[in-house]
Amino acid sequence: MTEPYVALLRGINVGKAKRIAMADLCKLFETLQLVDVKSLLNSGNVVFRSKRPLGKNFSATLERAIAEKLSVDCRVTLVGAHELDEIIAGNKFAEAALEPSRFLVYVLRTAADREILKPLLAQDWGREKIAAGTRWAYLWCADGILDGKLATAASRAIKDAGTSRNWATMLKLQVAANALLAE
Repeated sequence: MTEPYVALLRGINVGKAKRIAMADLCKLFETLQLVDVKSLLNSGNVVFRSKRPLGKNFSATLERAIAEKLSVDCRVTLVGAHELDEIIAGNKFAEAALEPSRFLVYVLRTAADREILKPLLAQDWGREKIAAGTRWAYLWCADGILDGKLATAASRAIKDAGTSRNWATMLKLQVAANALLAE
């Protein structure tokens, strides 16, 4: 059995476009021989394990299956439970604990995608802050995610190379993934 993984679907169930029922999404994952499948929230977060190692391009397998079976095109970023622990432990912004809704974590599809972040990391964002890990970035949006410039700039730069979740969601995903590790 593999370690637990989290699939982060980009851009689903936002507004009226790209709607997916989480029950349908979980059933789809099960048809792919994935086990212990659970969704978290309604924004495209699925925790699961596999009886066999996932292939290098398993994200693409999930994307194709979602497009074919659920008629929704979206990007899928995978993160393992151990890497998720590393992301949580690596946070250096204490503000996140105080206001998790103003704190985003972008998970990039590959470590090579970190190059996209270089211009953002070199810029002075005033009260907003950015820091990067191996294949993730932390964004403290002091003025709020919608009103700040950093979140908008990061979204434009990263595009389909990753997806973001707020800190509260990341912590919930960690709890769900670690619960499967404990089984």
